[in-house]
Amino acid sequence: MSSCFNGGAGWPEPVVRVQAVSDTCGETIPERYVKLPLDRPSATTLQPAVSHGGGSLNIPVVDMSMPDSDETVRAVDAACREWGFFQAVNHGVSPELLRRARSSWRGFFRQPAEVRERYANSPATYEGYGSRLGTTKGGHLDWGDYYFLHLLPPSIKSHDKWPSLPSTLRYAQRDATEEYGEQVVKLCRRVSKVLSKGLGLDGGRLQAAFGGEGGEGACMRVNFYPRCPQPELTLGVAAHSDPGGMTMLLVDDHVRGLQVKKDGQWITVDPVPDAFIVNVGDQIQVLSNAAYKSVEHRVTVSAAEERLSLAFFYNPRSDVPVAPMAELVAPGRPVLYPEMTFDEYRAHIRQRGLSGKAQLQSLQNANSSVAS
Repeated sequence: MSSCFNGGAGWPEPVVRVQAVSDTCGETIPERYVKLPLDRPSATTLQPAVSHGGGSLNIPVVDMSMPDSDETVRAVDAACREWGFFQAVNHGVSPELLRRARSSWRGFFRQPAEVRERYANSPATYEGYGSRLGTTKGGHLDWGDYYFLHLLPPSIKSHDKWPSLPSTLRYAQRDATEEYGEQVVKLCRRVSKVLSKGLGLDGGRLQAAFGGEGGEGACMRVNFYPRCPQPELTLGVAAHSDPGGMTMLLVDDHVRGLQVKKDGQWITVDPVPDAFIVNVGDQIQVLSNAAYKSVEHRVTVSAAEERLSLAFFYNPRSDVPVAPMAELVAPGRPVLYPEMTFDEYRAHIRQRGLSGKAQLQSLQNANSSVAS
């Protein structure tokens, strides 16, 4: 049983590793992983959606080779207002590093179960090897395992919680995860300036609201989705918007799975090789007073192939109050959200798990009630 369960560490019930379930469940997944009928991926959403013009509908692709250009600012601004998502190409992070990061983390998830369990996480910080979000007992579960790491601020970064196997993750001279984190933080800062300019603000305004350069938060969640015999009944990650500021997602280089909700329709993203999929999180929706919107998305799984992705979250410092920026509030555009720190905001997610955009909507509703 030790190869399948983590029996404590603050969770309300034994944690079952989805890799173990995939290896042992045969042709039928356990009931805990079966989603409600309205939440299941239907056969029509497993393929790219079709636009009115007859072609495949996909999130915008933006060339980030000239981030200071007006053309780039307009393209990112349009994508964030219309979709909340875009694919960044020519972003400055080398394809070789992307491949090395993916390969290193695949190596971890291929370690024997007893090795992976050395890094089992708890709901106190979620840092380490995990298989669930939220501490509610008896709820539906997602079809995926993960590894979660804090990278910024440096005061909470702990290499002791990083896996030591395979060696490329921790001990190699050019540590794949360390280098990857440094490069993606730089990219997040470049994109943050573009977003600020798109909102008509000074280029450093959003980063200042996050706590300033070096004061912002960053963490990474490596997602591993094992093969699933009934992918039509479950999800790798349930529908949600990201609670943080901005997400840089490096998807699997062979298997699709990310779906974005657009006009009530789930659209399977067709990823561009070596691109980052960038999406607006709830904190930027709050700071922009809903000019830029975080958008619901989810992850489907495959019966034929496992899938791995690296989600890099760029967030406000946990204790910095976040509220709509004063420059984006006007008589015809009142404050939509109350002030709240990121720590306060994500406490709800860590307790209840992912629930669409319910928390952000509840904050807006509460603020409207107070204002009226």
